[in-house]
Amino acid sequence: MSVAFDRAWRVCATGFCFAMFGIGGTFLSLTLFPLLRVTAGSRARAQPVIRSALRQAFRLFVGLMRTLGLLTYEVRGRERLLPGGQLIVANHPTLIDVVFLLSLVPDATCVVKRGLWHNPFLRGPVAWAGYIPNSDSEALIRDCSATLRAGHSLVMFPEGSRTVADQPMQLKRGAAQIAIASAAPVLPVVIACEPLTLTKANPWYRVPLRRPHFIIAVGAPLAASLLLEGGPPSIAARHLTQHLAALFARGVQVQGQPVPLPVTNAPGVESPSL
Repeated sequence: MSVAFDRAWRVCATGFCFAMFGIGGTFLSLTLFPLLRVTAGSRARAQPVIRSALRQAFRLFVGLMRTLGLLTYEVRGRERLLPGGQLIVANHPTLIDVVFLLSLVPDATCVVKRGLWHNPFLRGPVAWAGYIPNSDSEALIRDCSATLRAGHSLVMFPEGSRTVADQPMQLKRGAAQIAIASAAPVLPVVIACEPLTLTKANPWYRVPLRRPHFIIAVGAPLAASLLLEGGPPSIAARHLTQHLAALFARGVQVQGQPVPLPVTNAPGVESPSL
C-alpha cells in the first residue's frame, strides 16, 4: 500500500468514525437511554447504567478506529483504574483522550466543557450520563466531591483544554481543590501519542504521515491522607498542582519504565513533598 493511498484512506476512515460517533450518540439518546431511565425508575439509579452503556459504546468506537487502521494503543497499569471513588487526572494531548479513559474506567463520570450542552450530537449523552459541566468553581467542587463520595470515579483534565504542543503545560487548580475537598485518592494518568494527532491546532482531516500509537500509562494513586497534610486547603491545592505538573513532566513509572509526555513542559518545576 502506497503512503499516499494509506493517508487518503485514513482521512476517509477518520471522517467516517467521527460521523458514526455523532450519529451513534444521537441514536442512543433518543432510544436506549430513555428506556434505561424508565426501567431504572429514577435518574440517580439510571445514570450508572447509562454510563455503563456509554462505556461499551466508547470501547466499540476505539475498537473501530483500531480495526480501520487509524491507530494502535496500549494500556499500562490498567488494573489501577478499576477501584471506584478515584479522581483520575490526565494530560490532554488529543481529542479522543476522554474516550479512551471512559472506555477503561467502570462507572466513571467526567468534567466536560459547558459548551457540549449546546452541541446537537453530544448534549444528549453528556446530560443522560450525568457528566458535570465546568461551571463556576464552587458548584464544580461541590458536584465533583459528591460524585467521588458516592463511590464513582471522576475523570478530569487539569489543563482544562487540550495541550498546545511545544508550549509549557498550564495546570489549573480545580482538580487539586476537588481532591482536597473530597479527600479522594488521586490517580495520575499520562497519555502519550506518537506521532501527535487530533491536537488543538490540527483539524481531524489533517492526519499524520503514519498511524499514531497511543500509550495510556496509569501511575500509582496518591493517598488522600497525604494530600491533606499539605497545610491549609489553598496551600495543599497549590502543592498538589505543582506535584502533578512535575509528574506529567517526567512521566509516570509503569513496570519500572517512565512514560513521558510528548510535549515541552515548563522547566524548573520540582515535586514537592506530599
